[in-house]
Amino acid sequence: MAKKLFIKTYGCQMNVYDSARMADVLAPLGYGETDGPEDADMVILNTCHIREKAAEKVFSELGRLKAIKRRRHECGETMILAVAGCVAQAEGEEILRRAPFVDIVLGPQTYHRLPEMVARAARAGGAVLDTEFPLEAKFDFLPAPRVEGAAAFLSVQEGCDKFCSFCVVPYTRGAEYSRPAAAVLAEARALAAEGVVELTLLGQNVNAYHGEGADGEWTLARLIRELAEIDGIGRIRYTTSHPTDLDDELIAVHAEIDKVMPYLHLPVQSGADRILSAMNRRHDRAFYLRLVDKLKAARPDLALSSDFIVGFPGESDADFADTLDLARRVGFVQTYSFKYSPRPGTPAAAHETQVPEAVKDERLAALQALLNENTAAFNHASVGRVMAVLFDRPGRHPGQLVGRSPYMQPVHVEGVGHLINRVLPVRITRVHPNSLAAEPVGNERECA
Repeated sequence: MAKKLFIKTYGCQMNVYDSARMADVLAPLGYGETDGPEDADMVILNTCHIREKAAEKVFSELGRLKAIKRRRHECGETMILAVAGCVAQAEGEEILRRAPFVDIVLGPQTYHRLPEMVARAARAGGAVLDTEFPLEAKFDFLPAPRVEGAAAFLSVQEGCDKFCSFCVVPYTRGAEYSRPAAAVLAEARALAAEGVVELTLLGQNVNAYHGEGADGEWTLARLIRELAEIDGIGRIRYTTSHPTDLDDELIAVHAEIDKVMPYLHLPVQSGADRILSAMNRRHDRAFYLRLVDKLKAARPDLALSSDFIVGFPGESDADFADTLDLARRVGFVQTYSFKYSPRPGTPAAAHETQVPEAVKDERLAALQALLNENTAAFNHASVGRVMAVLFDRPGRHPGQLVGRSPYMQPVHVEGVGHLINRVLPVRITRVHPNSLAAEPVGNERECA
């Protein structure tokens, strides 16, 4: 009898990838995905520890799931409840203490063991906790990924050795690990054979990739060059990058490989040298700006996105003014900006000079106003351009398709609903609040 699986995913693209792989691992046990927890035989919360009050949001969701699980039990049905991801890694025993109705708690490095955990939970009738960093690489034990559409994530690297003072990733994901190049290439070829056109290479610090190859250690640049040779793969992206690992070899890839999209997410976090040092970012403002200049010299049509944290401990008005200035200079086309919130166990959480919440709110509003202006200006400048857009999902109206431009802008076009999962040349005609409207054009050679 088929069983229903519901996975709720929080946070980053790596978690989206991990959720898909957990579904793959559970499929041989008869689990198929469903749209909600009400009728699910198993529910997994795949959690993220980056956002503010992440753990409390998980416990709040667990409270709602507890009621659903109780109702199912009263009807003679069962529901396995699991918490996965970075909150599970950081708060494993606390989750079981505060929510003893949870059946499984597992960290990001152990989800290949899920079938065994499910069996143990059913057999023993008690909670299973697995937040180890196993010696074996989980990727060696995962089934082939399922393909849904023409775009796919491909995880090539995990963990981080940078230890930024605000970040929990080194503690929840562990040290940097890079998959062997042959394994990455094999997975990419399998995805291409199933119709995948666009690959996004994932890693907590993806440009620190140093996977083993037949002729020695490969860099991310070498890996991308080999991936670009695979028939069927027409578009390549990678995220998330650390500025200090973006070397000249990788910059050259942007200039020389047309399949690499002209868009790069390059988090800076702050524009002030004093704050960058306190964050342990290992670069200063001038280094970042030189890097931007190199990238744009190599690929003049390149657009950048970034992450910002405002109100980091000790941030002064002058420091914040430096952040605003850097944002103006670079002209990021998309951004993610947040107020600093302490993460237990990180050095910044113990800093004595915490910025008042009201000041954080004011600074975040000012920064987001500037960043939104940059995004709007870039979108309006796109009107009239012809771009190659990968349309991978239907829109709200019959015959409408929605996709992403090379710059990750949402684009919709009418009357081509039969051409889903295709890269189409379109001319941008209008700017809407959350998307761009376009019309198809006949000459693919015009694509930007």
